[in-house]
Amino acid sequence: MTLPWTLSLYIARQFFFAIMLGLFGLVAISMMIDVVELIRRTANHDSVPLSVILELSALRIPYLIQKLAAYAVLIGSMMALTRLTRTHELVVARAAGVSVWQFLAPAIGVVMLLGVFLTTAFSPFSSVLLRRYENIESKYLSGSPSLLSISSSGLWLRQIENGVNNVGEHIIYTMRVSQSTMAFTNVIVFTYDKDKKFVERLDAKEAVLEPSVLRLTDVTRSVPGEPPQQISEYLLPTTLTLTHIQDSFASPETMSFWHLPGFITMLENAGFSALRHRLYWHSLLANPFLMGGTVLIAAVFSLRLPRHGKIGILVVAGIIAGFLLHFCTNIVFALGSAGTVPVMLAAWTPALIVMMIGAALLLHLEDG
Repeated sequence: MTLPWTLSLYIARQFFFAIMLGLFGLVAISMMIDVVELIRRTANHDSVPLSVILELSALRIPYLIQKLAAYAVLIGSMMALTRLTRTHELVVARAAGVSVWQFLAPAIGVVMLLGVFLTTAFSPFSSVLLRRYENIESKYLSGSPSLLSISSSGLWLRQIENGVNNVGEHIIYTMRVSQSTMAFTNVIVFTYDKDKKFVERLDAKEAVLEPSVLRLTDVTRSVPGEPPQQISEYLLPTTLTLTHIQDSFASPETMSFWHLPGFITMLENAGFSALRHRLYWHSLLANPFLMGGTVLIAAVFSLRLPRHGKIGILVVAGIIAGFLLHFCTNIVFALGSAGTVPVMLAAWTPALIVMMIGAALLLHLEDG
């Protein structure tokens, strides 16, 4: 039989409100932990007011919603199914010929729509607030603002000098960086004094990043009021390392879902690995399917009739399954970030495995 629209909407509404309740609880707990951690971190910073701590915690709420959505789906689905089973509403529906797949279809539909909304519409909003969070955190806590910018034309680096000489900073531009040889291509260095006045410009065909020095070759040195000077080799003291440069890139979580593909292309054109960003982008694509599969896992642990007993044990087992899913997902993502497994496999494996395991167990329990 076909599931009536009235019953479909009722089931979808029950799941939606249960998931929202679970999400609210998880976010509230995470926020309390976050506030305590921020207070601990600011204990040695007397200049950080309480308003900044609360602002930092509030700015992370959208990010926490994205991170906790799949687990809210698991908990909320178990709550909804347990309630519908305890009140015998699903018993009546199944007695009328409604299969488990039919009454789970509205739940899976609303969950996957929620996943699409989080990926396409909520992710850009979350990334903006998380970027602001990192800026405020670097200002008050870490004290290490990003000194790097990447564009379609190349890479820009800012090196602040704290020495006794009058040099204040170097702005370094390069078209491309080779991670294997540590070589910069088509390098331009702008030097400014401590009063932000231009001092000199260095144009080099190539530069090699070595420990504590950037070795420029075939250099043209331009100083205001003087003719250009040709130098075969120029050693520019630096504190930059390739690891420092890579760590200065914007984290993938601070970038909109729609902007990530373009940023990945710019990273790869500049000679850098975009594994983390590509993995995060594919994980966003896979998120609706992961959330849909989580409903199947929740159904396995929640459809037991009350007269069979041990409902509490099954619910605890479902929560443990959620933690195991989180643990295994992190391991797979770590392997993907390290390049040990292909990015596509690392991003889509958790969602596909959850869907297949959930479907197999339901087939065994209901039709086996």
